[in-house]
Amino acid sequence: MNRIFGRGKPKGPAPNLTDCIGNVDSRSESVDKKIARLDVELVKYKDQMKKMRDGPSKNMVKQKALRVLKQKRMYESQRDNLMQQSFNMEQTNYTIQTLKDTKTTVDAMKIGLKDMKKAYKHVKIDQIEDLQDELGDMMEDANDIQEALGRSYGTPEIDDDDLEAELDALGDELLMDDDSSYLDEAATAPSIPQGIPGDKSVNRDGVLVDEFGLPQIPAT
Repeated sequence: MNRIFGRGKPKGPAPNLTDCIGNVDSRSESVDKKIARLDVELVKYKDQMKKMRDGPSKNMVKQKALRVLKQKRMYESQRDNLMQQSFNMEQTNYTIQTLKDTKTTVDAMKIGLKDMKKAYKHVKIDQIEDLQDELGDMMEDANDIQEALGRSYGTPEIDDDDLEAELDALGDELLMDDDSSYLDEAATAPSIPQGIPGDKSVNRDGVLVDEFGLPQIPAT
């Protein structure tokens, strides 16, 4: 059968916008290079025309420059067209990619919603409320138990008036015990000796003291 009808050519890969954009950009760069070469020729012809006098030779150079300029305009038009094609394909490719991303996002949201519905089937609001009520009751029972364990046993009842009277009396006793007479005794104590042992000196009261600061006994 293949000999009669022939064998069909294998199908190539489907066109890809990214590859097409790359090809168009490559063509546009090639045209830019041609325009650059034409610019170099135009500069050369312009310099020649500046140095030449009017006449047939200058007119011939001028015709060459006009021909190069015409080619340049043609290449510029081609380049602009290629750049516009590339831009349009890039916008199309961006739109397609955005739609793909949107579809992926929507599919993920659908799967998430389905999983949430499955999870909610295992969660009962009434059970959660009952659980909270039970926890609250248990906390109250625990507080009652702590209060019961903290009760005092065998403690006599004491009148508040008696406690206040005892507190006032305790304050008076503290004031009575606050005796500062020892400070007066310290003030009248002999001063510390200032001299060298063996020297005679007097204290602040004018009494002769020995090297240890003690009053000297008069000799009989």
